Amino acid sequence: MKKLLRSKVVIATAVLTTFGAITYACSNFLDQPSQGTLDASTLTNRVGVEGALIAAYRALDCDASSAGSWGCAASNWVWGSVTSGDAHKGSNLGDQQPINDIETYIWQVGEAEGYLNQKWAQSYEGVSRANATLRLLKQVVDTKPGEFSAAEAQQIRGEALFLRAHYHFEAYRLWGHIPYYFETDTDLRKPNDAPLDSIVKLIINDLDSASAYLPLTPRNGDKGRVTKWAAEAYKGRVQVYAAALNPSYWAQALTTLRGVRASKHFALETSFDHVWTAFPAYRDGSETILAFQASVKDGEPSGWNSNWGERLNFPHSGSHFGCCGFHQPSYNLVSFFEVDSVTGLPLALTTSSWASETTYAGMDRTLDPRLDWTVGRDNVPYKDWTVHKRSWIRDASYSGPYSPKKNVHEQNAPNAEDNVGWQTTQTNDVPIHIFRYGDALLLLAEAEVEAGALDSARTIVNEIRARAGQTAQGCGSTDSAVTNRYAAFCAVAANLPMAIPLTQTPAGNPTLDTLATPWAHYRIGLYPPGSPYFATQAAARNTVHIERRLELAMEGQHFFDLRRWGGADTVIANYINTEKVHIPYLTIATAFTLPKYQFYPIPSIQIELSKVGTQQRLVQNTGW
Repeated sequence: MKKLLRSKVVIATAVLTTFGAITYACSNFLDQPSQGTLDASTLTNRVGVEGALIAAYRALDCDASSAGSWGCAASNWVWGSVTSGDAHKGSNLGDQQPINDIETYIWQVGEAEGYLNQKWAQSYEGVSRANATLRLLKQVVDTKPGEFSAAEAQQIRGEALFLRAHYHFEAYRLWGHIPYYFETDTDLRKPNDAPLDSIVKLIINDLDSASAYLPLTPRNGDKGRVTKWAAEAYKGRVQVYAAALNPSYWAQALTTLRGVRASKHFALETSFDHVWTAFPAYRDGSETILAFQASVKDGEPSGWNSNWGERLNFPHSGSHFGCCGFHQPSYNLVSFFEVDSVTGLPLALTTSSWASETTYAGMDRTLDPRLDWTVGRDNVPYKDWTVHKRSWIRDASYSGPYSPKKNVHEQNAPNAEDNVGWQTTQTNDVPIHIFRYGDALLLLAEAEVEAGALDSARTIVNEIRARAGQTAQGCGSTDSAVTNRYAAFCAVAANLPMAIPLTQTPAGNPTLDTLATPWAHYRIGLYPPGSPYFATQAAARNTVHIERRLELAMEGQHFFDLRRWGGADTVIANYINTEKVHIPYLTIATAFTLPKYQFYPIPSIQIELSKVGTQQRLVQNTGW
């Protein structure tokens, strides 16, 4: 596999010192002369353009903030997971207090605003770099016409437009009312007074242009680069989000995402454990649409090019990783993976509140196998390391007994661990999925439901569930903590790998995959033709929503789903009411009310910096 963002970071670093951000930042740099920058004339060539483009990709994750830069993580774990009921801040009371304020919906305080400002700055830094690439490309094409072929120039433009659309969409998901920047803009303090639908149309226009310019396969064979079908898939994503405000977008999303599926450019990975992984064989595989290409052992001394935005999200002391215990899955999420012991279908279909939790290994519960690829639970093997232990939790009385798992590298993945920086065992090169095909398929299932094609939606959900039923967490390690505890089971060679297959049941019930291990009884059921869960549009809609949470848990998507589905205030209130029994600090949570919480508050420092004279160009969102 060719490398994209791994071997070219040095060039990108040089370029980004030349091109400053086009919009607001933490200081009034717009009135300051540039200092310590390169001579731009040295970059008016192929190397400069390619470096500028790599710098635009690099902004997908935190790279321009201090060590406390978790608000700009590519996965949006702070904004899409911690606020949704999927996870708690984790760690302990004294560490990263701003995330506690965000989790309890106290967003107007200065500590929370600092995190919001990190996300705003990172989003518009990405826009800035994409636009800088477009300007430099035009300059090179105009002054050195032999530097790029017409096809090359067109493809570079397509990549930059895709990235510009993505960064604006990230800002739109959080704040809704945002300014939209083009490479030709000279007024860098633009207002945010455009209707929301017009922002959506600008994002879609950029994606349409990108789709027209981009090749079918990654340019230069670099797998991390976006393609025509990545632009089409992303457009379908934007159209689904737009449908929350304007239902006419459902028909557009249906056409777009059906086209993506029919292209067969993307495909589900063969098993769920191949989606979030450090194993090179599955890096940028068939399911990747857009991911941050984490890079390690590339000469960067502090690990900035690794999974920086996720690096807090590992088990704490006592584990191999040693730090830091953040992004801990909630009791509510873990219980959500319980299934009916006979049908293998989610109990969430019939249960809206959770009286019990799948807390420990061997509990008398039947589980979706995706749980133990998503969550670290006590005495359950933790990928291929050893069993998860309560001693790995920094403060279980504060944020519960669970650890995140998807973002963690495997012990046997070669060269995945960076071994630099202030905690050398927690930086890795696991690609951070921003948008993947499993997500796109479930968005298509939503569009099918809204079109009344309920059986098509059922087929898609079954495709997702069939993949989930391929493998479950196996012993994974010959570590004594595993082999002594589960001696008989792990002595069988077939059970020793990290991932072991579920067994298909006999023909009498062919829709079920099942596996019994000492730590869990796993079962996955498919929805048969005529299933009551797809009998009506309302039932089918609920079923697809449940599947999205199961499939995308801990990936920073759920909060944005709740907001676009409607009724987020009720869902979050119910979650707080039950979860606070286990997590006492949730009793101080501010009531999540609409329309106030429809969007995050725009950082006040950005509003202040938007002033022209005494006029504020940026207007705060409703209720803040």
